[in-house]
Amino acid sequence: MCSIKIESVVKEKNRMGECPVWEERENALVYVDINSQKVCRWNSVTNKVHSVSVDARVGSVALRKSGGYVIALGTRFAFLNWETESVTTIAELEQDKPNNRFNDGKVDPKGRFFAGTMAEEKEPGVRARRQGALYTLFPDYLVVKQLDQVDISNGLDWSLDHRIFFHIDSLAYAVHAFDYDVHTGKIVLYQLEKEEQMPDGMCIDAEGKLWVACIDGGRVIRIDPETGKRIQTLKLPASRITSCCFGGKDYSEMYVTSAYDGLDKAALAKEPRAGEIFKITGLGVKGIPQYSYTA
Repeated sequence: MCSIKIESVVKEKNRMGECPVWEERENALVYVDINSQKVCRWNSVTNKVHSVSVDARVGSVALRKSGGYVIALGTRFAFLNWETESVTTIAELEQDKPNNRFNDGKVDPKGRFFAGTMAEEKEPGVRARRQGALYTLFPDYLVVKQLDQVDISNGLDWSLDHRIFFHIDSLAYAVHAFDYDVHTGKIVLYQLEKEEQMPDGMCIDAEGKLWVACIDGGRVIRIDPETGKRIQTLKLPASRITSCCFGGKDYSEMYVTSAYDGLDKAALAKEPRAGEIFKITGLGVKGIPQYSYTA
């Protein structure tokens, strides 16, 4: 039986840490701080964090095969050149929805970047419903809308055989599964229980099981997509757990992002590690490398 260990590896606090991606060539964890409008990179060798500020809230980041990153910020797709810290816009979307922004995103097995949008809160707890959508940015820069009338487009991943697409719309409090190529139907894969709160980011392991971050639930849960059952729960020392990914030289480490935005002073006093990034070892399962955007 493996002994699970949870440790904080990035002490620099994130207002809304999200979308962790392991970058093998840099031995680094790349992620975003949405509300600070930053793309960050933590070097696991030097233990240093370098960040690039952008001009809008950045919901997601993914690797590019040619180097640098593809990002979804505001309501546009863009490329980020890490060396020059320059951002090049590729496509602008939803110009008729000024209150929308991009949220989570990930590259599919064929090198296409998927990212979804959501409406920002007009005031705490109040947002327009079903204003978001899920888009695909193809290598030739064509953008296709895949899903519409989404509340908060969030975690996404693909089955190991690439035939099923998993997607979270957070306000549905569930993980949905789609026939990947033809989208012939939607089924509820797993309905979250009350103490698990709201689903956020998600990743898949080498056994084909899903790991879902539960924001305000202080945990990451492992789900068997074949049975729709929860098979493991990892509780963390922060309540606002936002996303997760596997990394390290053999992908046996899990990295988990968290947030401190949304906590009042009393809650922050009880959660001194809120906003930090955690590393979990000893899970007894490995992840798979991240796909890179083809262009």
